[in-house]
Amino acid sequence: MIENRPLLNLISHLTLCLGVLVVAFPIWIAFVASTHAPEALNSGTVPLWPGDRFLLNYAMALGLETGQKTLNVNLISMLGNSLVMALGITIGKLLISMLAAYAIVFFRFRFRMLSFWLIFITLMLPVEVRIMPTFEVVADLGMLNSYSGLILPLIASATATFLFRQFFLTVPHELIEAARMDGAGPIRFFIDILLPLSRTNLAALFVIMFIYGWNQYLWPLLITTDEHYYTVVMSIQRMLSVGDAEVAWHLVMPSTLMAMLPPVLVVILMQRLFIKGLVETEK
Repeated sequence: MIENRPLLNLISHLTLCLGVLVVAFPIWIAFVASTHAPEALNSGTVPLWPGDRFLLNYAMALGLETGQKTLNVNLISMLGNSLVMALGITIGKLLISMLAAYAIVFFRFRFRMLSFWLIFITLMLPVEVRIMPTFEVVADLGMLNSYSGLILPLIASATATFLFRQFFLTVPHELIEAARMDGAGPIRFFIDILLPLSRTNLAALFVIMFIYGWNQYLWPLLITTDEHYYTVVMSIQRMLSVGDAEVAWHLVMPSTLMAMLPPVLVVILMQRLFIKGLVETEK
């Protein structure tokens, strides 16, 4: 039985409101800054209420209106590059990790567990440790300044392989025997049975991997020298690196807010499946 404690409820709600305020206030400041003229933002004080240049600033950031620009490509192109990279990394990670976990759990072959532990050990090797040999391989293959160079080196995921393996181990053996008696081969068992069972896990990992791919900065920075392949994250950083010149905050802030929209939309649209994938197991 849960007791009704008004004081405890009040403290809980105040704590939640404080947390929302701490998280939302910087976003509000960014939105306000995106609606003002550059003179207002470079005066040394930050306005707290929106200005009258909302449509103009966002149109300039999207390249729909002429004005001061930091790069030769507009924000639409940057967002498209980030979207291609994020989706490519996400789909690649899910596909390869699921197939690897499927082979490790349901097939019996020599060095099966050794293969799994070799994959698992890579969790202790961040991208920064292996970035130079990876860059050399990508350069030798001629994939600099290309979508394949942005995506392929990042599609392997030990974390997703481990999570899929743990889920596949919970699949009842009776289900495997029933599928075998019905004449289902390995491919049909994978597509018709394992994929539907893994729906919530796929959704949870999709959200995590999409945000991971969208927020990539170091790898695109290394392999892209052509502005037409810049991602939105690295492009925003380049907008801030202006030396002694004044930062175009009226363009940086709209770009930052629009760069937040795709990950936020993915989380909102897949929120229910994302939560179920983290706390439940469908069988």
